[in-house]
Amino acid sequence: MSRSDVAGDERTSAGENPRDDESALIAALQAGDEAAFRTVFDQFDPTLRRLARSYARADAVAEEIVQETWLGVVRGIGRFEGRSSLKTWIFRILVNVARTRAGREARTIPFSSAAPPGEDSGPIDADRFFGADHGRWPGHWCQGPAAWGVPDERALAKEMREEILTAIDSLSGSQREVITLRDIGGWDSKEVCNALGVSEVNQRVLLHRARARVRAAVEESLGAIEQTT
Repeated sequence: MSRSDVAGDERTSAGENPRDDESALIAALQAGDEAAFRTVFDQFDPTLRRLARSYARADAVAEEIVQETWLGVVRGIGRFEGRSSLKTWIFRILVNVARTRAGREARTIPFSSAAPPGEDSGPIDADRFFGADHGRWPGHWCQGPAAWGVPDERALAKEMREEILTAIDSLSGSQREVITLRDIGGWDSKEVCNALGVSEVNQRVLLHRARARVRAAVEESLGAIEQTT
């Protein structure tokens, strides 16, 4: 699954001096420029909403988390000192809001029980791989993905997108956080680590497991598994 399959429009415009562009945007926000706020809102709100669903069982709760996040942005932008990127700062607000609510509302997912049973045992069934004693492909996939048709046509299909997003929604909270930011938001690993407060190693493991589970779910839904010879 590539980022282009499900990525939204959360991309900063290319420019010769992106830091200067962001500084100008921050200055406009701090001056109360409504157009600047609309630009930031349009850029980040879709991914904020998907990330909020990593914490909330109900759409109404996720909506409240996002609203509190934007209120936090409006109230706090005057004190923003640029020690992190604007994007990282905004998403940290959402994470803090969501985690605070998770501690006091039964409707949000408890972090201690977010992972499904057996998650630590590995993201893919062992029988999908050859054994260590296999003569040609020890430890490799024995059941790989079958052909899904023409890649560009299938990637653009609405059905494929819905299958991928449904699979992401079924992940545990921590895995949804990481794959949402990396593969939907288009963030790099450093940005994710800074926003979520996780180590690079943990981020990499979570992303690997999330992608593997999404891949397996989509393959199962499409019947797209074939035996390796």
